[in-house]
Amino acid sequence: MIIAIKFFDCFSGIGGFRSGLEQAGGFECVGFCEIDHHASAAYKAIYNTEKEVYYNDISRIDTAGMPDFDLLVGGLPCQPYSVASANRRGLDDPRGALFFEFARIIREKRPAAFFVENVPFLLSHNSGETFEKILGTFLELGYYVEWMVYNSSAFGLPQSRRRLYIVGYTDAKCAGKIFPVDCGAEKAPKELIGGMQGQRVYDVSGSAVTQCASTGGWGGKTGLYFIDLNPNPQLTEKARCLIARYDSGISNHKGVNSGVFIEGDDPKAISFYDKDGNYRVGRIRKLMPCESWTLQGFSREQFDKAAELGMSDGHLYRLAGNAVSVPVIKAIGKKIRDIIFSEGDDKIA
Repeated sequence: MIIAIKFFDCFSGIGGFRSGLEQAGGFECVGFCEIDHHASAAYKAIYNTEKEVYYNDISRIDTAGMPDFDLLVGGLPCQPYSVASANRRGLDDPRGALFFEFARIIREKRPAAFFVENVPFLLSHNSGETFEKILGTFLELGYYVEWMVYNSSAFGLPQSRRRLYIVGYTDAKCAGKIFPVDCGAEKAPKELIGGMQGQRVYDVSGSAVTQCASTGGWGGKTGLYFIDLNPNPQLTEKARCLIARYDSGISNHKGVNSGVFIEGDDPKAISFYDKDGNYRVGRIRKLMPCESWTLQGFSREQFDKAAELGMSDGHLYRLAGNAVSVPVIKAIGKKIRDIIFSEGDDKIA
């Protein structure tokens, strides 16, 4: 009988790590920690957490009372390192300092491995000294570490979202075997919401969700295009990186926030020339909250469970923007399972 790999979900948000690892197979969540009450409420609505421990503040976790686990995962707070943040104080920021709480749990619980996500700017923050300190902390704890930056768009999601993924483990035989990971094959489009061509909403796991036919407009394959919600907008094949403040609408910053451009003559239509010099006429709408969740790889069923709690659209957008992309976690999770824990696909119950 195969015993599942037990993991604890820190900074859990709406469970991007959990969804990805569960889809990978062979993992079992034993508890989670999340200080945002909207995120924790959504997490409890989406997953069966009845027999799991929950903490709302990582700094107050008494590890003596935690269940044992094999893998510690977490999307460390990114604001102290994000290029979108005006104040990037790194580990000197109270949110950045929570890294040391994560390290404390590793030191006191000694899991076989850990798995972390953050923004790529962490690599160069403070001329690389911040990342050097983080690596040094992991090494002092006795862990081998490897890392890689991946774009979620390489894993079948039509969103340009570059993130840093860090994996650590105690077994020297695993060194250098986690990265790179396979990005997988893209799937055919799956319709989520029907209607006239150009008004339909497609599951983001489909490769054709943003493809344009030469006929354009209502007669195209999907009729859906991403477009910037800012001055001098550009049409893009993939959505810009989804941000927590998406509900703020039109931005004064270039190249952020994507909406959906529906080509065709309309009373509310706008017109412009795209980067190839083609004249475009159509209207723009914001992403629907459910679309922002599926851009991160969550299912419509998961979104509906969270939406049924009665949260505002602003909260639903924010939860999606702060989440980790599920398909990336799934792919890396498979390597963690197969390499660190030697649980091949043929052995998973």
